[in-house]
This record gives sequence, C-alpha cells and structure tokens, in this order.
Amino acid sequence: MSGKRRGWSDSAPLLGQQHSQQKSQHPYQPRSVSLEMTTSTVPATARSVFLGIDVGTGSARAGLFDENGKLLGSSSSPIQIWKDGDCVEQSSTDIWHAISAAVKAACSLAEVSKEEVKGMGFAATCSLVAVDAEGSPVTVSWSGDSRRNIIVWMDHRAVEQAERINSRNSTVLQYCGGALSPEMQPPKLLWVKENLPDSWSMVFRWMDLSDWLSYRATGDDTRSLCTTVCKWTYLGHAHMHQNNEKDSRDMEACGWDDDFWEEIGLSDLVDGHHAKIGRSVAFPGHPLGSGLTSTAAKELGLVAGIPVGTSLIDAHAGGVGVMESVPLSDSEPKESDKEALRRRMVLVCGTSTCHMAISQNKLFIPGVWGPYWSAMVPEHWLTEGGQSATGALLDYMVENHVASPHLANRAASQRISLFELLNKILETMMLDLKRPFLASLTEDMHVLPDFHGNRSPIADPKAKGMLCGLTLDTSEKQLALQYLATVQGIAYGTRHIVEHCNAHGHEIDTILACGGLVKNALFIQEHADIIGCPIILPRESEPVLLGAAILGAVAARKYCSLHEAMKALNAAGQVIHPSKDPKVKKYHDAKYRIFRELYEQQLSHRSLMAEALA
Repeated sequence: MSGKRRGWSDSAPLLGQQHSQQKSQHPYQPRSVSLEMTTSTVPATARSVFLGIDVGTGSARAGLFDENGKLLGSSSSPIQIWKDGDCVEQSSTDIWHAISAAVKAACSLAEVSKEEVKGMGFAATCSLVAVDAEGSPVTVSWSGDSRRNIIVWMDHRAVEQAERINSRNSTVLQYCGGALSPEMQPPKLLWVKENLPDSWSMVFRWMDLSDWLSYRATGDDTRSLCTTVCKWTYLGHAHMHQNNEKDSRDMEACGWDDDFWEEIGLSDLVDGHHAKIGRSVAFPGHPLGSGLTSTAAKELGLVAGIPVGTSLIDAHAGGVGVMESVPLSDSEPKESDKEALRRRMVLVCGTSTCHMAISQNKLFIPGVWGPYWSAMVPEHWLTEGGQSATGALLDYMVENHVASPHLANRAASQRISLFELLNKILETMMLDLKRPFLASLTEDMHVLPDFHGNRSPIADPKAKGMLCGLTLDTSEKQLALQYLATVQGIAYGTRHIVEHCNAHGHEIDTILACGGLVKNALFIQEHADIIGCPIILPRESEPVLLGAAILGAVAARKYCSLHEAMKALNAAGQVIHPSKDPKVKKYHDAKYRIFRELYEQQLSHRSLMAEALA
C-alpha cells in the first residue's frame, strides 16, 4: 500500500469485534532473577516510565525506560523448557511467574515506583499457547503434563503437516514466501488435532505467546496484527480499503481466509466468528481493555489500569526498537522517511536470527516470509527472512567439541565469556601464522549452517548442516577454527537473504543489528565484511525491551503513532564498517561461492540416496 490513509492512527482502531474474558489467575511464586544496568538519578516525581516485557526462549525479561528511551534498569528470570527430539514445550504458568519476578526486580533496581509506570507492552517468541474456557493450561505434550501447554517456536513436530498444507497451494501461502514453515501455527494446530484429540476438544483459545501475555494482563483477548499476520495466515491488508471513519468495533476481523482453514481440515476454528483464534485484531500498541487488571497488577507489583499495548513478536519488537537508530550525521535531509526506511534491514540475532525489511509496496519474494501488511511498522509491508539456528548453532558447535570443557574453565578463570576467549585465540593464531587477516584462517574449513533446516531464502526444513575440512586435531585451536567458520557460515546465510531480497525489489544497503550476538565483536565484523554493508548498533543494550516499552508509550497516548514513538525513542550507538581491503572481499566472495555450492551438493546427495532407496 502506498499513500497515507485519512485519519489513520496505528494506536487506535481495532480490526474486529472486541471480546474480553478474565483469565483465571495463578498465585505468585518467588524465583531467582538476574539484575542488570544502573539506577536512575532522575527525581522520582519527575518521571514517566514505560515498561517493556520480553519472553525469549530461555528467560523472561523486564526493562524500564524513560521518556528519552534510556534504559533505567532491567532484570531477567529463567523459564523452564522441555525438549524431546523435535518437540519443544514450555508452561504459560511458569512464564507468568518469571515475568512477575522480573518486573518486581527491575522496578527495585531502577528505583522506579509503581506509580511512575505509565504504560507497558509485551513481546515474546512466536510460540503457541493452549488454554481452556477458564484460562487454565491445556497440555500439548505427548506426556500429558498439563503444565506443558506451549509448543515453542523452534518445535519441528509438524513438518509432515506443513508439507500437506503447502501441497494445497492456498492463496494465503503467497503472503508467507509461498510455503508455511513447521514453525508457524497452522501446522502445529493440525498436529494437535491429529495427535491429541482430547486436548483439541478442551482448548477454548489458541494464542500466540505475546497475545496470551497481554490477555493475561488485561483480560482482553484481542490479537495483534503482528502475530496473526506473520504466524497464522491472517490477511491484514483485507482492511486496507475499508472506510477508516467507520467504527471498527462494528466490523468482524475480516482477514481470516475460511476456505484455507476448511481445506486443511481445521474448519472448526472458523466457528463462532473465529473465537478460538481471534475475533478481534488490533495494530501493535493499541490500548487493550481497561488496562492492567487488579489481579495482574498485584502479581506484578504495579498499579491497576496502566495502559497495555497490543503486543509484538520478540524479533519485531527488536525491529521497532532499532529501525530508526540511525546516526544523525548519516541522515540525508532530502530523503523522506519512507525512502530511508526501505534501505534498511534489521537483524535480531539471538538463538535464531530474524531479518526484517519494510517497503511501501508489497514484494513477493520466494522463500522469504511476507509480504505482511502493518505487521511491524503500520502502513508498510514487512519482508521477514530468518535463520532458525544461529546462537543455538554456535553453542552447539562449541559445546560438543572435546576441547570445550577445558576452554570453558580457562574463560571462567579469566572472567570472560567462552566466545571472548575464542576470539583471543584466533587473534593469536593470525599473528603466529602471519595471516593477512583473521578471516583467512578458515580457508580450508566451510560450514553450511542449516542444522535446523533452512528458513529462508530456500525454505527447506529438511536441509541439514554441513562442516567441511575436519582433521583428527582436537585442540583448542581447532575448536576456534570451527567456531570462526560457523560464524562465517551464518554471515553467508544473511548475505544470501539480503541479496535475494534485493533481487526482488528491495534496495537494502544498511544493517541495524541487535540481540545477544551483537555483543560479540567478531560476529558483527564478519557480518559487515561478508555482507558489505555498514552495521549500526543501537545505543541501548536492550532494543527488544525498548520495542515492547514503545508499545506501552503508544497505548498511553504519549505518541500518536508507533512510528512517531520509534523516531523519538530509538538512538544509534556504534557503527561497524566493512573492511576496505580488497583481499578480504575477494576471500569472502570465494567462500560464499563454496557456501552456495554446499547446498547444491546436498540436494544432489539427497536425490542419489532417494533413488537408491526407491
């Protein structure tokens, strides 16, 4: 969509009917928390503070930000996870307890009183939550454990269901790169119906985790455009041509494609105007219900009625937290906001990596999710690439090497991270071997990082990882080489995504990166050198929490739109530029060619073996 719709505000209209139901509550249970950042010196009476809550794969985190987007304090609390093969599960009860602990600890650390918190928002992984009519957990586990009511985003139990759904070539698939991933919700829903019929009959609401969090906080089960469009096949652009002056509460959410749900065998989700999957959908930051309920406020140590904004997926909250983090000196005054935005891609680098770019016009890119209308920045189409295992892959490669325990002990004795120690080892190797640059240490080692399938741009969940160049060497230096080659393989995957997007209409020339992996200087420099773009890091160390807090600021009417809030609260930090040495570029171009050939070889090998077993 291009142009501005009259009277538009991304914080105001709902896209469907509003249906609220108070969820049953669970008693607070104390748990351990991790505290970070510094306390504020601003007088308590002078502050308006916004709270962002983010639930990742391993922890729940809370962060408090002032009106300038400055982090005042943050805390984290671990969450439980069950893994069994392709099945990965969590507990919504456990997650809410972790959030309660993290919020109280963050407020204490930052010396923020509950009266100062003027708005709050949630971000979370795109995991699937099942609850009954009372809001209590319904198991999605083979174990039957009622606590385990969340299918985690990385769960791949529904590969076969995804293949069946994709074979039908429904029109909704063109808005998710042409094929659903087993990490999306329809395949997981179909798996539960086919394998856990008792659970299927008990579930009253199926929700994305971030939507469940806002529902748990407010009693309002309105869903987010971000979650429903990106993970549920909701067609948000169905609302583009509606009369904007009409009260949207009089309209049903019209972005569900009923034919799609019937085709794949889930027609019961259409019943009751889609009551189980979302009768109302709102833009991120829309104020929900009457704000924080008294019960939730007591559990979180906050004031009832605090505005709560419609949620975001965690990666998309990271996008909201960094998309406008561009140094003022690098800005081009003659370039409009929309022109500048289309040249940027956000990388949210954690357990996995998400690659997000926006455009005014919808761009259909094979193997890349989207185009998603208003799923991150209102009135823009979102293109979303991704790698399912990045931080998780680095952990796997290091922890499964025989030299890892000894190296971990050395890192602990030096009070640095294991990756910092590996970076030091590589620097020493480069000097000892008189290498022209550090990256050249891996000339004989190549990694295809698809250990958990390829999310994009190939969209092949059956893809496997490959490591070429192994010897009998089990030393710490050999581990360092494998680590470096893996970092490079991940960066080549991002280069592949960027080039693929640019070949289909994007003009990306600037990367904005956030997440845990950006704290690794080698990781970021290799990405800059391999992609050939400057990489801008945000001023604040917790951009996902900032993105969630921005939702609260918009819900509190501090800003009239999400984009206005982003421009006010985003701020740039360090800029990492690619190497100017032509030898570095030539080296990476050669390794990138090998990277692309590795997958082609894998396809050839797969075909040969299928023929042999036919």
